Amino acid sequence: MDLTGKFVIAVVTRDETRIWTTDAKRGEVPNTISLPPVDHHHVREAQHHGGHDSSKNDKPYYEAVSQALRPASEILLMGHGKGKGNSMLQLVQYLERHHHEVAKNVVGAVDENIVAMTEPEILAAARHWIEVHRTFI
Repeated sequence: MDLTGKFVIAVVTRDETRIWTTDAKRGEVPNTISLPPVDHHHVREAQHHGGHDSSKNDKPYYEAVSQALRPASEILLMGHGKGKGNSMLQLVQYLERHHHEVAKNVVGAVDENIVAMTEPEILAAARHWIEVHRTFI
């Protein structure tokens, strides 16, 4: 999918980022960037969610997302979580530190419980944000 000069919606979770263009057709499959496979090491799930595990794979993941978003002219991020568990915030910080030219194209960030939402609900929330804020962009 060509993102050049387009308004895109990027749904960011710990394991993957799904990217749609605002002109996507119903049922169109998003671009998906997934967290690289990790070597198994014994970290309890609660430790992982609390941010107490190794984040050695975060940089390649956020770099891949940054490169995928580079051609977009406007980016709406959607994510969820708090503190170290907020992958959307982690991505924004990565963009600001390493890819300022991509960070300046982020027009908004929506905090939703995306893991509990269906894909149509996520896209409806994005459309609602765009309708409310588009006059200011």
